[in-house]
Amino acid sequence: MELKNYIADVPDFPKAGILFKDITPLMQDGEALKATMERFISYAKEKGANLIVGPEARGFLFGTPVAAMMGLGFVPVRKPGKLPREVIEYEYELEYGSNKLCIHVDAIKKGQKIVIIDDLLATGGTVEAAIKLVEKLGGIVMGCAFLIELNALKGREKLKKYDVYSLIQY
Repeated sequence: MELKNYIADVPDFPKAGILFKDITPLMQDGEALKATMERFISYAKEKGANLIVGPEARGFLFGTPVAAMMGLGFVPVRKPGKLPREVIEYEYELEYGSNKLCIHVDAIKKGQKIVIIDDLLATGGTVEAAIKLVEKLGGIVMGCAFLIELNALKGREKLKKYDVYSLIQY
């Protein structure tokens, strides 16, 4: 199944000059969604994952069902103020400013094999922050899987120490 056929281009969203890749047509099609999950599951199995991590918010859309279908746990990586118990934080730089991500301090046990799943690899900042949090807790990042990779933004270069898997590349 060619998953690119289920991604809609939306010009000038959220601002002029941006060509937004809309994943909702893929999510609305049961067979395309199933094929996506099957590919992510195959990758996570190949990497020997025993826990799935997903960054807020679209990483939840793909990571949680993959974890459930594999019988594994899922760990959310969230923005500040969204997790109710003790967290560690990682601040990272954006093109204009900075952002912060958090994870519960007890979310990952030392030595757990982690696959991080998200919808999009652009510059790599978000997933790099997720990796730093996982590793700070003693997890081993086996790989990072994405529905879409935007090659021109060179996010893969930021992740060169890790295995990167993307289902669709533009």
